[in-house]
Amino acid sequence: MFERIGQFSFRYRWWVLAGWLVAVLAALPFLPRVTGALEVGGFSSPHTEAARTRELLQQRIPGYSPSSIIVLFSHPTLRPTDPAFVQQAQEALRAVPSVPHVTGIQWFTDNPTQIAPDGSLAYALIELDLQPEEAQRVLDEIQAAIQPTELTIQLAGAPAFYADLERVTERDLRRAELIAFPFALVALLYVFGSAVAAAVPLFIGGVTVALVLGIVYGLTHVTELSIFTLNVASLLGLGLSIDYSLFLVSRFREELDLSGLEDAVARTTATAGRAVFFSGLTVLIGLSGLGFFEFLFMRSVGIAGVLVVLVAVSASLTLLPALLGILGRRIDALRVIRRGTETGRFWLRISDFVMRRPWQIAIPVVTLLVVLGLPFRNVELSSPDATILPTSTPSRQALDTFRRAFGDGALSPLVIAVETERPVNDPATIAALYEFTRRLASDPRVTRVTSIVTIDPRISLEQYQLLYADPSRIPDPLLRRVYTQLAGDHLTAVYVYTDALPASDRAKQLLHDIRAMDPGPGLQLWVDGGTAEIVDVVNRMYSEFPWAALTVVLATYIVLFLLLQSVLLPLKAIVLNVLSLTASYGALVFVFQEGHFSSLLRFSPLGFTEASLPIVMFCILFGVSMDYEVFLLSRMREVWDQTHDNRLAVATGLARSGRIITGAALILVVVAAAFVTADVVLIKALGLGIALAIALDASIVRTLLVPATMRLLGQWNWWVPRRMERALETVRMGH
Repeated sequence: MFERIGQFSFRYRWWVLAGWLVAVLAALPFLPRVTGALEVGGFSSPHTEAARTRELLQQRIPGYSPSSIIVLFSHPTLRPTDPAFVQQAQEALRAVPSVPHVTGIQWFTDNPTQIAPDGSLAYALIELDLQPEEAQRVLDEIQAAIQPTELTIQLAGAPAFYADLERVTERDLRRAELIAFPFALVALLYVFGSAVAAAVPLFIGGVTVALVLGIVYGLTHVTELSIFTLNVASLLGLGLSIDYSLFLVSRFREELDLSGLEDAVARTTATAGRAVFFSGLTVLIGLSGLGFFEFLFMRSVGIAGVLVVLVAVSASLTLLPALLGILGRRIDALRVIRRGTETGRFWLRISDFVMRRPWQIAIPVVTLLVVLGLPFRNVELSSPDATILPTSTPSRQALDTFRRAFGDGALSPLVIAVETERPVNDPATIAALYEFTRRLASDPRVTRVTSIVTIDPRISLEQYQLLYADPSRIPDPLLRRVYTQLAGDHLTAVYVYTDALPASDRAKQLLHDIRAMDPGPGLQLWVDGGTAEIVDVVNRMYSEFPWAALTVVLATYIVLFLLLQSVLLPLKAIVLNVLSLTASYGALVFVFQEGHFSSLLRFSPLGFTEASLPIVMFCILFGVSMDYEVFLLSRMREVWDQTHDNRLAVATGLARSGRIITGAALILVVVAAAFVTADVVLIKALGLGIALAIALDASIVRTLLVPATMRLLGQWNWWVPRRMERALETVRMGH
């Protein structure tokens, strides 16, 4: 089949090339619009207790706002209690209530807790009727409505964070592409020694990325996709396309020395093209594992990755053979580096050295990989917040200012939805709420409680019962507004502020204790808030991860079994992949959670590992790392089929593919490392994790550990039950 594809692509090479170019030209007009069509965020699930609580509050409390923008006011000399300060703050936001989706403003003049304890600044809350991830769309309009005064104004909160995240992500992508392309070209020149041969994989990579982004734009009209789709499409699009092209071009140059042009193209597609198809299938399986998750960010990465693989493999099997047919021996034109046969001899010497000492090589390498993975024992998983942004972004600066002034826990309280059997304003309900909130306030971890029965410590239980007897007739305007914002007919909100960061163990334990509390007679509670969202999201992600991982591993085993016609080789490949992954996981914790090399990599340590990263890295790397296993073992299988000599198969396979695998890995490492320059810590961590895992995989796993373990297994490498041999005959190499 693959040989026929190669023959077709050669015979109709100009038509194939024209068809791909037309597709790219059709996609180009849509590329500038992709960013605006994508969604920010995507780290939450509608099926967690936190999300259901948020929806319950929004549906049943008329004045409840699902999101708000924090407006910080400060001045070098004026204080929030000064009339001039108050007047200028009110003047600054005078036009904001007329902006669509703004439902009101909570002023620091009505709530003393919105003034910093040291009196240095104060804040107002602009309330919105949109969810946080949607609210960033109106941020520009709100900013335009804010009038300049003598006060320094900063915006914080989820809408500001998401708006900055979109801007920074787009900037990161442009920077990474500017770095990746020239460095990839240098690496390709080193591998091929010819400018024409080096340019071909880059051309295939550019075509793949352009088409994938065009398809992504089309998909945004059907389903929501995350903004991080851009980075993943570019990273994998360039990396995989160049890798696949490199293997095909390298094999084509070999075949061209042995046969005519058409036969060389057909033979290249039948051998290297077949390996590309199966390696693409393993990557596809890995990325499909992200389809198990309901989180928009992870699902989007999976969709983008699947699109990349489909386009990259299609281009490698049709467009690339057509180009090779057009170029012919001119593939070696504009040679800048000349090589003899020393490279092949080098890999023969490596394989001979390793296979003479398999135990002495295997044990230290496995030990090194395990040691590199040890920091992962201390992993702390959490959801992202504004700390993943660089300190230069406005929302991050505002967050840091807020935390310094009000404390770590003031920005993200626990939000308790209390459902009541009797109406909220019933005297018995008020009494139960009064007792419940006092119990909460007595906890040393709680700094304050905001509810309809904690507005003023001077108001007694009996007075609250009298005040709320008829909510429509509450005499004090402030009390009436607070009641409307916090209470419905049979539901009320209670805000619990703590002195700890949302992701801290202290805040998580408080959440656990509150969820286990009995709120009192006639009351039932559910909890939302930053800490609840973190805990619920992590729990939901990792309840689904084992099934996704098991499916990916089993499907990968089946594909490799069909390709390699061996029972043990796919199992060994999976074990070695897990070792590489473990090492990259350890680096993730060592660098981004614990903060080592943070000054060199230009980021602030998170103190946690973003929860989705290990899962996304597993699904990406499990497939991508298999690329090199597929190409290496495919060459070994060819020699084994001809000679049935295990040692010769290993040595020859490594000699023929070692330099190409190293070059391919180098290019993917360069592309991934370009994303380490990103300002968003999440993308920086993903780039570093992929680069490190691929570097380890290609340098010590494929070069040292694979030959060592294959020497130890001997003839068992190629064992397959006799009954299966006939069924596997149809997928044998070259048939």
